Amino acid sequence: MRAQALTLAALVLLLQSVACRQHPLPQVDPTPIGVWRVGLNSPGGELPFFLELSREAGHITATLINGAERVITSDVATSGRDLVIDFRAFNSRISASLENGFLVGALSVVKSGGGRQMMPLRAVKGQPERFSPLGEPAAVDITGRWGVAFRQVDGTITPAVGEFKQSGSKLTGTFLTPSGDYRFLEGDVAGSRVRLSTFDGYHAFLFDARVDNDGVMRGDFWSGTEWHETWEAVRDESASLTSPDALTYLKPGARAFTFAFPDTTGELVSLADSAFVNKVVIVTIAGTWCPNCHDEAAFLARFYRENRERGVEVVALLYEHLDDFDSAVAQAREFARRHRIEYPLLIAGTSEKGEAQKTLPMLNHIMAYPTTVFIDRQGAVRKIHTGFTGPGTGGHYLELIKEYSDYVDFLLAEKPA
Repeated sequence: MRAQALTLAALVLLLQSVACRQHPLPQVDPTPIGVWRVGLNSPGGELPFFLELSREAGHITATLINGAERVITSDVATSGRDLVIDFRAFNSRISASLENGFLVGALSVVKSGGGRQMMPLRAVKGQPERFSPLGEPAAVDITGRWGVAFRQVDGTITPAVGEFKQSGSKLTGTFLTPSGDYRFLEGDVAGSRVRLSTFDGYHAFLFDARVDNDGVMRGDFWSGTEWHETWEAVRDESASLTSPDALTYLKPGARAFTFAFPDTTGELVSLADSAFVNKVVIVTIAGTWCPNCHDEAAFLARFYRENRERGVEVVALLYEHLDDFDSAVAQAREFARRHRIEYPLLIAGTSEKGEAQKTLPMLNHIMAYPTTVFIDRQGAVRKIHTGFTGPGTGGHYLELIKEYSDYVDFLLAEKPA
């Protein structure tokens, strides 16, 4: 009897073995191609964005998707079920492993001073909704222009303008502030609840608000793992901000705007150098970690190629998160490669608060990156523009780059002294 039982057990095992060989378990692609909905674990809840992985000629490319924006990197490495995506321009990285059909891992972003900010993540493939559905249709339409006030924990208020476009429950838009815009935001409206998010390689933003019965939109804004503000918005088609040309200026008594910083080869570059004499010079105070600076650099690189023969020079003063010169140079070179920059990039200092002001003491302050200084042929500062209104603002971006172009034309047309 015992022998029969053993024989039967052996037969069952044999049949199971044959069945496994005939019908093997499905193998999950260790480098999954397709569109993934990624959720970052933020203090305000899940912060979602879309990540597309595609393969061309055997190489994987990663693309961040935020509304109309596409942020592409080919710095993708795989090993078994592990995936690493580097956004070298921002010194940030996504590291994840494939677990039961999900990508599980973390986002790592280098912040000012060199510290790393970590945000756990979990991604699912093929989910079309950016935010988890709430099961109710939009009860409000926030399309249009809104006057906004962001309030910090200490009570500091920053004015802003919100511009949104809603189609059914789908929502895109941005906020314009005195220091620049919040770039491409995407989300939804469910009932009276409004949700927007973005991850552009550096900034991880989450907005969550409700339109109350009085028509006021009230909500929260989280950036990364630490920054939080509350905000209120009122529909106002005439909402506006202080002119960005009036925020930064030469201190009374300051004779000139001057600097002397090393370029990426270590050679000292000064505004007094012959390359800038009798030229219209655009000086951008920027950082490679700053998405708004990338928006400006994409424009300035093209503008410089088209106008340098007319007597225009551009130079960037970079304030980096890392105080090590070689590390800052590596970031600057990646910045130049990404945007095909042919003008000088100078390593001016670190991005720690107040450091830029110490190196450029003739200015009242540096309140935003980028800050752009326009200098005429005689070496005089003619205009200083705080922030940069990028492509995420639509028509405002087109107006700004036309303003820049027209103003340079005006300075070039002036007769040399």
